[in-house]
Amino acid sequence: MEHKVINPSTDEVIARIHLSAPNEIESIIARARNAFDSGVWSNLSFDKRKNYILKIYQCILDKAGELARLETLNTGKPIKESTFMDVPSSAKTFEYFANNFEKYLTPETMGISQDTAQVEARLLRQPLGVAVLIVPWNYPLIIASWKMAQALAAGNCVVLKPSSRTPLTALELGKIAHEAGIPAGVVNVVVGKGDEVGRVLCSDKRVDMISFTGSNDVGKKIMEYASGNVKKMVMELGGKSASIILDDANAEAAVNGSLCSVFLNQGQMCTAMSRILVQDKIYDTFVKSFVEKTKQLKLGIGADFEAQIGPLISLEQRKKVLSFIQQAKHEGAKLAYGGKIPDDANLQKGYFLEPTVILDVKPSMSVFRDEVFGPVACILKFSSIDEAIRLANDSDFALAACIWSSDKHKAERLAEKLNAGTVWINTYGMFFNQLPYGGFKQSGFGKELGKEGFLEYTRLKNVITDQSSDGKPLVNYWYGV
Repeated sequence: MEHKVINPSTDEVIARIHLSAPNEIESIIARARNAFDSGVWSNLSFDKRKNYILKIYQCILDKAGELARLETLNTGKPIKESTFMDVPSSAKTFEYFANNFEKYLTPETMGISQDTAQVEARLLRQPLGVAVLIVPWNYPLIIASWKMAQALAAGNCVVLKPSSRTPLTALELGKIAHEAGIPAGVVNVVVGKGDEVGRVLCSDKRVDMISFTGSNDVGKKIMEYASGNVKKMVMELGGKSASIILDDANAEAAVNGSLCSVFLNQGQMCTAMSRILVQDKIYDTFVKSFVEKTKQLKLGIGADFEAQIGPLISLEQRKKVLSFIQQAKHEGAKLAYGGKIPDDANLQKGYFLEPTVILDVKPSMSVFRDEVFGPVACILKFSSIDEAIRLANDSDFALAACIWSSDKHKAERLAEKLNAGTVWINTYGMFFNQLPYGGFKQSGFGKELGKEGFLEYTRLKNVITDQSSDGKPLVNYWYGV
């Protein structure tokens, strides 16, 4: 079936691609399964595996300009973000895991001696098999690269399924893997509807692992699809993150950092700091500066290198975000800025929405509790550290948080009390290939990146060898005569 891919900046069709039907998935899973079982990838020497992955890294760099252009065309995000964040970050992930997977896979040996046995145990990290990688529409290339780099470095074969809204760079990534010489069947890219193709992929027992990043609702469906078989899962789901601004924070850094933390990528980030909690002594000053700087943000089509805010991903997403704003106003919140479609005649075809600042928000309001996934910042006041902790932790989600303070030790003590998988102090959004990332509660389970995230793509085997001096373990005597 033909599928139209839309540029959210202009509502124009930019590509027509084949959308796979459920009955086409059988051959794709079989190809990945056969490739894994043949050992064509998992049995390669580490040096050869490393070289293949480094070729992918180099190919991404060689095609950086084209990948950035495609990512911006398909997602609407400003070309400056695609050029300086998405593409180089994606390449670096392949480079990092190519250079580090052998160290992570080194077996651990343990000698155990007790009254009943003397043994040597070898703990082996091995690939899981076929990994289905399901990628969202907000960061199609980066998250596909996170998952693919780790899965391949661990020795798995993969089926990569991007969102049908934003498949273009994932399809290019598949071509890059082919150009790098990755053996046939090791990397497979499929585009299809989640409730059809996703269901088949997640329910097939030949699939050993599902690594999903996306909404909480879709995550629940995937777990339901997969429940018929036993398989490894990593779930990076939604968030409703809080940023805490203490009264000793560097005011300029706190305001500028908070703008980035909620409006980057049009707020379409699971780690968006959509709840900004400001200590009462600096609340008025912070709000005034935050609103003034929000007014100065430049909206523009993604290809405009001066644009700071692009369109939302779709007309439906804009309607959803607008409904949250209207509901907040209905519930008594105050709109300090934005909250509507911009008047600029050049932006009328796209799905643009002004960055929005909402005040007088109460914890009972939907805009405080639910993930909006758009450029909407709620600013609240607190008077004590305990109140800030209570407000920040008052959420079903637990993905990330920010703290802004000039007192490092106070900030670190506060970080220990926040219910969040990642806490940034005096910064935001820094992801490192060396460090794990993932949330708690309704934000999911499992990690991506770092040694801990990489090991999610492996299975741990324990090999125990008897070391009895006479070669006769206890079991020799149990029934022996």
